[in-house]
Amino acid sequence: MTANKLLRMDNVGIVVESLDDAISFFEEIGLHLEGRATVEGEWAGRVTGLGSQCVEIAMMVTPDGHSRIELSKFLTPPTISDHRTAPVNSLGYLRVMFAVQDIDEMVSRLTNKYGAQVVGEVVQYGDSYRLCYIRGIEGLLIGLAEQLGNK
Repeated sequence: MTANKLLRMDNVGIVVESLDDAISFFEEIGLHLEGRATVEGEWAGRVTGLGSQCVEIAMMVTPDGHSRIELSKFLTPPTISDHRTAPVNSLGYLRVMFAVQDIDEMVSRLTNKYGAQVVGEVVQYGDSYRLCYIRGIEGLLIGLAEQLGNK
């Protein structure tokens, strides 16, 4: 008997308060809006365990087409918890890391346009990477990594 094999990771889900603002923010990082829809009904609630629900979703895709973020805005039931400003070491906390060409330019752009803030500082890891965490729109924690020597 052959063991089941993982095929791929389809997406990471992030619940947001403003779908339009989150789409704009992730477009600024470089993702593209792949599609937007409303998902509702008893069948969807059976997947999430929330019963009948109505959720607006937007699927964002990276330029290489391999990674996606599903942004969700719950219309019903309303959100019941807010982890957007939780410390980096919180259990179960979501951080998404993106590889970027120029970390300083990206941080500057996200800071100026969206009020993003660097969590600690931009640091260099050996001769390999420059890295940082930022708090983006809605307090979402985003990692940025610039590989050195490949410009």
